Amino acid sequence: MSKTVVHVLRHGEVYNPDQILYGRLPGFRLSELGVQMAKAAAQGLAEREIEHVVASPLERAQQTAEPIAAQFGLPVGVDERLIESANWFEGKKVSPGDGSFRDPRNWWVLRDPVTPSWGEAYRVIAERMFAAVHAARVAAEGREAVLVSHQLPIWTLRRYVERKRLWHDPRKRQCGLASLTSFHFDGAKVAGIGYSEPAAHLIALSATARTAKGA
Repeated sequence: MSKTVVHVLRHGEVYNPDQILYGRLPGFRLSELGVQMAKAAAQGLAEREIEHVVASPLERAQQTAEPIAAQFGLPVGVDERLIESANWFEGKKVSPGDGSFRDPRNWWVLRDPVTPSWGEAYRVIAERMFAAVHAARVAAEGREAVLVSHQLPIWTLRRYVERKRLWHDPRKRQCGLASLTSFHFDGAKVAGIGYSEPAAHLIALSATARTAKGA
């Protein structure tokens, strides 16, 4: 059986001076630090056998993919299945500790943390992400692929593959900015999952990491 690796990369830091939950909104691009993170991710993959690069259609994901694709002389494909999850709070200022979750006007949205009621169902996220990973595995069979996506979809995918419950504490996600969650395949079967942070030296400088609002 052929051995293939599909690396799922979270995009770098986004320029978000108003600190809103930007979700799928257009116009949110990488900050200067985020551009450095994308380059660090590319450097971290320099010795790999990458032959397929695909990203979410959102600007920040496309930007993060560009230095990797350029490094290997590849185009950046687009896969809608890698997009950020839908969220009722999109466009709003909301974070743990700011009172939004205690506001009675929001309680109906927060009524079901398992599905969840405030956004796209975890099961739907997991299944679309898993389908995107398998499509990349086929495209890069015997070598390696890079998919650029977003924190919640990547973490949901990982929990799905590990057969863990999909609802979780977002504060405990292992999915830093410009991090790589790597799925190792033997044939069509996942044989292992790796995790690395090629931009770890930059994350300490990131306002997104400190406020945990990046997506």
